[in-house]
Amino acid sequence: MSERESMTYDVVIVGAGPAGLAAAIRLKQLANEAGAEIGVCVLEKGSEVGAHILSGAVIDPIALDELLPDWREDSSTPLTVPVVENLHWVLTKNRQFSVPHIIQPPFMSNHGTYTASLGNVCRWLASQAENLGVEIFPGFAAAEILYNDDGSVKGVATGDMGINREGEHKPDYMPGMELHAKYTFFAEGVRGHLSKMLKGKFDLEADCQPQTFGIGIKELWDIDPEKHVPGRVIHTQGWPLTEEVGGGFLYHQANNQVALGFVVGLGYKNPHVYPFEEFQRWKTHPAIKAVLEGGRRVSYGARAINEGGWQSVPKLTFPGGALIGCSAGFVNVPRIKGSHTAMKSGMLAAEAAFAAVQAGREGDEITAYPEALEASWVAKELKLVRNVEPMVAKFGPLAGTLLGGTDMWMRYLGIGLPFTMKHHKDNEDMWRADIAPKIDYPKPDGKISFDRLSSVFLSNTNHEEDQPVHLQLKDASIPIDINLPWYDAPEQRYCPAGVYEIVGKDIGQPALQINAQNCVHCKTCDIKDPTQNINWVTPEGGGGPNYPNM
Repeated sequence: MSERESMTYDVVIVGAGPAGLAAAIRLKQLANEAGAEIGVCVLEKGSEVGAHILSGAVIDPIALDELLPDWREDSSTPLTVPVVENLHWVLTKNRQFSVPHIIQPPFMSNHGTYTASLGNVCRWLASQAENLGVEIFPGFAAAEILYNDDGSVKGVATGDMGINREGEHKPDYMPGMELHAKYTFFAEGVRGHLSKMLKGKFDLEADCQPQTFGIGIKELWDIDPEKHVPGRVIHTQGWPLTEEVGGGFLYHQANNQVALGFVVGLGYKNPHVYPFEEFQRWKTHPAIKAVLEGGRRVSYGARAINEGGWQSVPKLTFPGGALIGCSAGFVNVPRIKGSHTAMKSGMLAAEAAFAAVQAGREGDEITAYPEALEASWVAKELKLVRNVEPMVAKFGPLAGTLLGGTDMWMRYLGIGLPFTMKHHKDNEDMWRADIAPKIDYPKPDGKISFDRLSSVFLSNTNHEEDQPVHLQLKDASIPIDINLPWYDAPEQRYCPAGVYEIVGKDIGQPALQINAQNCVHCKTCDIKDPTQNINWVTPEGGGGPNYPNM
């Protein structure tokens, strides 16, 4: 007999990001409109709502306008800085060239958008949800999927607390809680631990292309007020990357702060590529450095980003539940936006689940959700840009951008190319280290560029050290027998938090050391490891980064 207690709801939502919170709000709105009752619970693995949320972010309010039409009249809204200037630069080592926006299709415009902290947006959405009666439990990580006897999803269980590294109960041991539901929504974000398991169990990716990803690394800076232009948005491509796909962003937000970051597509082939160092090098470009000089870095973080687009969206439903938001992958990569599509997916899933609950159809597949999504502006928007990322990946940054832009214009004009390009998994086709060109990264100056460990300190990351390691190796011999001799242990470089370290090499006894307490939950290792030997699982609830204003 299980020692775990249980609670029952109509809908349980895993993850308090934009999709999960939008779904929760919509469920309660529908219940209020119908004069009905519906129990909704949201689990959040971060210590508070927003603690694990990281995004640029420039936010298109289209979904928010539908969900909360009067949000602009709410004095507590975090969306206070409209985008007033949008610049796109192509960088060489010492110069930048502006790309005129007239050559981009109109749907790429940032007119009417806002730049803000997505973490603060989620904190605000959480308050809206709680005002409607949604129960939100931060610090409780969903660690296990529960199933009914017929194989349908029954709910989830939170992870046990107070277990040491050897798996033994500590004095403060507390078993997890089971949360049962008629429908369970998985809104874990990119490469969610439970979502990955569901995709395998229900074969949800049988008819889609592989998802592809980028690693986004971000900092917040307080800058000289004389340099601050609220609402100025800058995107860059080109230097310091050569063959790799990616680029930078710099957003002037509220309170003399800028959010800046760099994205490197995880399909890169050279194992010597070091995304963190590419970001630090990018900041030294004269045009970027000019903004930062005299300022102060205040926060750091990293997160993987879905880049596969429409063709990589899996089957969204299964008996008893659905994937929403970045668990499914609705990011519009050319627009560099995904919160609006994530929110809309949650709203559509909520409408389908509410109708099913009201009709007494509990636990079946809510097929009305993918049908509604196919008919929505989400599908229309993502289909317009579906060939851009794979074109850039196939033909390189310059030719791929030109071809992708042409394809977007043709689709906008209704004469799009009669095919959808395919993807390759990001862990495939990495070159051997001995034949790949090495990259000479400059040492940090401590003013504009910094080292990795001091950066992780600014993420406020913390895990209870004496707990099971949440970065699991399927085969403990692979890091030294394969990754080190073939690829010079790329996990040392692709991790933005210094989790993976080769020790003992100088005495001829190399071993992989996993500094799990540094992990910022970006999931890059789970994605990029060449042999797919690393499995990221949920650590004890409340652990990980504690991002302020990210």
